[in-house]
Amino acid sequence: MQASSTEAAPAAPVVVAPRPPSHSGWSRAKRRESAVDIVMMAPPLLLVVGLVVVPIGIAVYLSFTDWNGFTTPPHPVGFRNYVRLTEDSAVRHAAFVTLLITLVGTVVCNVLGLGVALLLNRNSRLNAILRVLVFYPYVVGPVILGFLWSSILGTDGAVNAVVGAKHSLPFLSDPTWAVATVICVIVWSSFGVNVVLYLAGLQTVPDSIIEAAKIDGASPWQTFWRVKLPMLAPTVTVNVVLVVIGLLRVYELILALTAGGPAGETQSFVYNILTSSFDNTQLGYGAAQSVVLMIVIIVVTVGITSARRRSEQAVSA
Repeated sequence: MQASSTEAAPAAPVVVAPRPPSHSGWSRAKRRESAVDIVMMAPPLLLVVGLVVVPIGIAVYLSFTDWNGFTTPPHPVGFRNYVRLTEDSAVRHAAFVTLLITLVGTVVCNVLGLGVALLLNRNSRLNAILRVLVFYPYVVGPVILGFLWSSILGTDGAVNAVVGAKHSLPFLSDPTWAVATVICVIVWSSFGVNVVLYLAGLQTVPDSIIEAAKIDGASPWQTFWRVKLPMLAPTVTVNVVLVVIGLLRVYELILALTAGGPAGETQSFVYNILTSSFDNTQLGYGAAQSVVLMIVIIVVTVGITSARRRSEQAVSA
């Protein structure tokens, strides 16, 4: 009888399944992270609410009242203030002056800013000094600049003192001259920031692309028009939006330069808002003008950015 011997099979390795993560621990970590996010976001959100949302809400509410800002409590008047806006010749003239300043200033600031940026794009000691000089008026307060130019261009200013009484120029006393003077001073004081932004945009254009265009025989104008300018499109959009918003809100420089004169010919929309609100003690009416200006700024800003986005999509399609 033959006995059969059997070998013992090796034991299979025991695989230990990983322990699933504790949902309670994970949720506690998420809650802590969310709490930290809330704590970090709370201060800026409170600032936005307190300095932007609440004032806008108050302005909208006051625009439907006849509050004088001092004595009588606000009394609801419905849309009377907004109807009055369409009938007020002072508001229409202020809107026209603001529109003229905005259109001319936006075009000149961007064209001049881009041109100067192209001239100062090369790195040199002289260009560095010129960049500072071009940007300097932007950092000086508009009230200081207004008084400075008033002392230069006024009836008794430095320019008329040089040319003499017989040949004095009505920079600030003639309505047409005054509006043109205001626009020139605003452009001079504002376009420096456009130069800086365009310089920053030009620095992002790769030198290899410029060299490739030159090798292909492109002239300097063709290189600018077909290479540099398309790549500067986002910078152009930012500059246009900043200039438009700034010029729609222009007030301090006009106050110091012409005080809205002569005969109210240089009053901007914001100047008229403050005149209505405080000089005429019609805070409800001034609030209605403020709401209209806010809506205009929002619509213009959204329109410019949307047009830029559509043009980018059309190019990429």
